[in-house]
Amino acid sequence: MSYRKFGKNDILINTLKANPRSEFWIYSSSIYYNNRGAQEGQYATNVRMTDPGFVSLYEYNIDKGPSGVTYDAAQVTASGFFTGPGSNSYIYPYLTKDSSRISLHMTSSAMTAGEWAAEFAYGDQITGSYPQYASIRREFVTTPSASDAGTDTDCRKSTTDCAHNYTYMSLRTMLDHYGALSDHYKVSSSYGNKNTQQLNIIHIPSIFYGNKIKPGTVSLRWYVTGSLIAEVADLKQNGELVQTNKGIHSSGLSGSVQGVVLYNEGFVVLTGSEAITNVQSLNLIAGSDARKYPRWKYWGAGARDGVKDTNFDGASTRYTFRSASFGMSFQGETTTETMTLYARANRGAVNFSNNPTAIKYNQELLEVTSSHIYQENKERLIKNIVTSSYGDYEENFRRQVYISKIAVYDEQKNLIGIATLADPVLKDENEDYVFKLKLDL
Repeated sequence: MSYRKFGKNDILINTLKANPRSEFWIYSSSIYYNNRGAQEGQYATNVRMTDPGFVSLYEYNIDKGPSGVTYDAAQVTASGFFTGPGSNSYIYPYLTKDSSRISLHMTSSAMTAGEWAAEFAYGDQITGSYPQYASIRREFVTTPSASDAGTDTDCRKSTTDCAHNYTYMSLRTMLDHYGALSDHYKVSSSYGNKNTQQLNIIHIPSIFYGNKIKPGTVSLRWYVTGSLIAEVADLKQNGELVQTNKGIHSSGLSGSVQGVVLYNEGFVVLTGSEAITNVQSLNLIAGSDARKYPRWKYWGAGARDGVKDTNFDGASTRYTFRSASFGMSFQGETTTETMTLYARANRGAVNFSNNPTAIKYNQELLEVTSSHIYQENKERLIKNIVTSSYGDYEENFRRQVYISKIAVYDEQKNLIGIATLADPVLKDENEDYVFKLKLDL
């Protein structure tokens, strides 16, 4: 086998930029992502092992059986389950406790130092679980900040667990930082003081948008009994969520700013406290039977915030919690480094095959063999596979091979990749070929 070196113009590295679109629907405490419902598999009622509004990291444990069930050998062979220790049908991460003090951080929280020291001996296996998943989440904040909490010095210094909302506290510096784009970002401005306002914070995990949310693509919609009553969008591409003229109750607040978007951090902060309409009143706050008129600070009720239909008394009224539904859409921005390799098979080259069927059948393999000599027959002929358009006629011999794989090696001739062609390509000695290989870095 011969090696061929890539030329200076045969390796190109580019950056591929994409804008993946995400759309969420929120209804009756359920979230739906990109109109994707639950898909039933052969072994699991939900193939992806997550609710429709979630994405599963790496999509491990696809179409697996129920956890904790023991299968006999015949069932394991028939189903293809990975049983693993304890006959658990799911795959899972694990590590062995040693002096490195490494633990696992999974969906809920990391193991505490006390749990690590007391519950496991050295050599014990520490296990986690899959799937790891993510979805949007609404956080309704009634007490954003306690930084001015009376005379409690520790509380004012944020050193004790007072009435702070730590999500808001972590975003407060960034909100002031983006105040250069719009005064609506600022913690304190002529538009209000976010330290004392009720806030609606929407968490958007980065797996949905990549590097950042693309400005000008965010849209939040509010529906009652299936009818769009109002919409806000970042029309100016400066983070302001402006109410548009779409919806049956949009005219009163059209053009007003109801919140801001933190594009790089993946948060939407809604502050709108004016009623969108005074026609419908709904149950929107957990722990309270009070009915509220739709306001943007109540948008997304039921999105993993603890608000459920069972929180309310279920009184027979025309409009209830189930009457409201919410939509959100945006585009992300992802960048992927790609390497393009041009593998050249020049004329008169790459015409030898190691496949034993390339040699004409029924020829002597060896010329001389003994205890001192092993010599192959140098007169062996290569099989002529050149096709002819005429019957009972054989074309003149030309070297031809079928290229089915291309191997890529590093400078030390270590194999680092193999490209397999979908269909083998016939390479004639009188032809030039260039194979284009692409690799995401």
